[in-house]
Amino acid sequence: MSLHADARAVLSGWTPASPRLAELRERFLHHLAAHPDAMTRACLPDHLTAGTVVLTPQADAVLLNHHRKADAWLAFGGHCEPGDATLAGVALREAHEESGLRELALDPVPLDLDVHAVEFCVPGTTVHHLDVRFLATAQRGADHRASEESLDVRWWPLDALPELLPDMRRLVGDAVARLRG
Repeated sequence: MSLHADARAVLSGWTPASPRLAELRERFLHHLAAHPDAMTRACLPDHLTAGTVVLTPQADAVLLNHHRKADAWLAFGGHCEPGDATLAGVALREAHEESGLRELALDPVPLDLDVHAVEFCVPGTTVHHLDVRFLATAQRGADHRASEESLDVRWWPLDALPELLPDMRRLVGDAVARLRG
C-alpha cells in the first residue's frame, strides 16, 4: 500500500471526536482525492504532514521542542519522505528525529487534525500543512536532544507549561484526556 493509500485508509476509518475534526477530515480526504502528490511537499500550496505529541505514560509531562523557524514551543512533526510507508510511521520518524528519543510508544489512531499556514516552508509562498497528529509516550528520564530544527527540547510538567499557541495548548489537553481515558 502506498503512503497516499494509507493516509486515505487511516482518515476514512477514523472516527473524529468533534464536528471540527469531522470537517477537517473531509477536507483532508478531498485533498487526497484531488492530488495524487498530496503527501509530498511538492504539492502546493497544501500538503499532508504528520506529527506527534509526546507525553509521559503517567500523563504528567509533555516533551516539546522550541522550533527554530517558528520560534514557538511545538509538538514534533514534519513532511513525509520518499521512504515513508504510513502516516503513523511519518509521525514516529519525525518524533525520533526531532527529539532524539529512541523508545516511543505510538498510538496509531490519529489524535487530532490541524491546518496551519507555514510561511517558511517554501520561500515566497504561504503553504498550508494538513497535519495528522498522533500521540506517543516516553519515559521522562529517557535521553533526548534538540535537532538542527530546534533551539531546545524539554519536558514540561503539565502544571508549568511554557507559553503555547492556543492550538498547542488544546492538543496537549486532548492528548492528556486520551491517555487518562
